[in-house]
Amino acid sequence: MSAVVRRIALGDQWLGVHESGRGEPVVLVHSGGFSARQWRKLGDALSATHHVLAPDLLGYGASSKWPVGAPFHSRQDLAALEALLDTLPAPAHCVGHSYGGLLALKLALSHPARVQSLALFEPVAFGVLDEPSDADARASLLLVQEPYRADAPGSDDAWLGAFVDWWNGPGAWNGLAEEAKASFRAVGWKVYQEVRSIGADRTTRADFGAIVAPTLLLGGERSPSTERRVVAKLAAALPRAKIEVFAEMGHMGPITHAATVNAAIIAHIRENAAS
Repeated sequence: MSAVVRRIALGDQWLGVHESGRGEPVVLVHSGGFSARQWRKLGDALSATHHVLAPDLLGYGASSKWPVGAPFHSRQDLAALEALLDTLPAPAHCVGHSYGGLLALKLALSHPARVQSLALFEPVAFGVLDEPSDADARASLLLVQEPYRADAPGSDDAWLGAFVDWWNGPGAWNGLAEEAKASFRAVGWKVYQEVRSIGADRTTRADFGAIVAPTLLLGGERSPSTERRVVAKLAAALPRAKIEVFAEMGHMGPITHAATVNAAIIAHIRENAAS
């Protein structure tokens, strides 16, 4: 994506936003542990017809760093994205993956008039697991909420390994290239704080049911059963949702199968253009 980076001031922090193209705005929100770069191919495809805004969430990429040991809550990333929406002259199509998907859902709740549509790959909206029959699914979340014991540079390979393996299967962390591990280590504390706040989130199915934006929910059959249940429950709760689940994908589908996922997102955005 050939983009200009704009900074949005947030007190003593800032949000770095990669911008390209002209037209209806599209906001691309990355998953925890990655950066706006994960949406590069989608941004390239959309920028010919849309104004693409791909923010680096706080602590990532072009945004201000998050100090190891400093407390953080997902509300702070949400506030940063709300500030971004407030700079736009028209409602935006919001795209999100995992943590970014949850933030996009929350944007549609806090700023409904500013969200034209939603396209979400496995948003981590664990608050929808709100029935007694979901106890097993909620219990599985404890696996990635163990204490974070940072070493001198601020990383905890044991916690990061458990986190990556929970989403991608046993041995996934050990199978990562050293460059990928280094990227995770650099933002490990921030990811841990994101996970802590996600696990404590209690936004229910009824809450999300107030979202009126047309919503595309995407997922993979190889993803953890807990997340597959979240996607199914959201699809049933949101009044204008449609769901598409890909047999060949896991949770990292937007990266491992970018062409397929991006095509579905682009079609959804085009179907829901402002009249």
